[in-house]
Amino acid sequence: MNKITAAITAVGGYVPEDVLTNEMLEKMVDTTDEWIFSRTGIKERRILKDPDKGTSYLAIQAAKEILRKTDLDPKEIDLIILGTVSPDMPVAATGVHVATEIGATNAFSYDLQAACSSFLYGMSTGAAYIESGRYKKVLVIGADKMSSIIDYTDRTTCIIFGDGAGAVLMEPNEEGLGLQDEILRCDSIGRNSLKIAAGGSLIPPTKETIEQKLHYVRQDGKTVFKFAVSNMADVSEEIMKKNNLTNEDVNWLVAHQANKRIIDATANRMNLTDEDKVLMNIQRYGNTTAATLPLLLSDYEKKFKKGDNLIFASFGGGFTWGATYLKWAYNS
Repeated sequence: MNKITAAITAVGGYVPEDVLTNEMLEKMVDTTDEWIFSRTGIKERRILKDPDKGTSYLAIQAAKEILRKTDLDPKEIDLIILGTVSPDMPVAATGVHVATEIGATNAFSYDLQAACSSFLYGMSTGAAYIESGRYKKVLVIGADKMSSIIDYTDRTTCIIFGDGAGAVLMEPNEEGLGLQDEILRCDSIGRNSLKIAAGGSLIPPTKETIEQKLHYVRQDGKTVFKFAVSNMADVSEEIMKKNNLTNEDVNWLVAHQANKRIIDATANRMNLTDEDKVLMNIQRYGNTTAATLPLLLSDYEKKFKKGDNLIFASFGGGFTWGATYLKWAYNS
């Protein structure tokens, strides 16, 4: 019997209809379209404006797209892992609600929080469940309603983030396709460089924390940029060397969409001179945090061919980062 690997067999994505452009942000904070685009590569982002809909709504739509595309009976799903930093509620797991709403009544589910690396960590976890032989169908979702935790008077953060969700179905494979290797890292040196200060056990919510706007994302942009550029590039180069891959062997770079300059630095370190190999949708969506990687897969799925080598790379608050080497398992 061949070794069981965990392969991605279907992808889905969803972004809200409402668009927040750079020109619209010019009227909200002291910035310009040229300034934003030259420093981030972002032109617009999507916003879920309905106050009665949270991150679960985004995740449900992405999951339902997979169900539509595959005719999969949701009762066959064994596990749903939801990567997010913006759960519907602090305690009741959002993934559980997603499972119920899509009819995955035989699945168990939980939320995974590793900031922008949540999807990459979730894919690693989902693959381990499949490789163990215990489960056959695992849904890994990355979803975030970042607009719910962004201060739209803070120009250092409001220009960056958008809302969205992406999902993948992972199943056993005996052809040697799917997840091949991974390098995942973390370091709490970045604990205070990108965070929401209040709302947790360290600083519970009070009237004062609300008045001081401590429940919004804040970041030290220069520090985050410095660590993201070096660590994401380092780990991407490392996984190539570890698996004896040249730039010619890599078909696609699936990099976290935080900043175009970080993506370019990673591609340069990997010596990917063919820009078409570097997948990018940051100009349309901004940074959707846990959703960026699966949204790339959703947008570019038709370009992938069975056997293609994909390198995933991410960097997130905490700090968390990593790279994954995956062989694509199907032709669209």
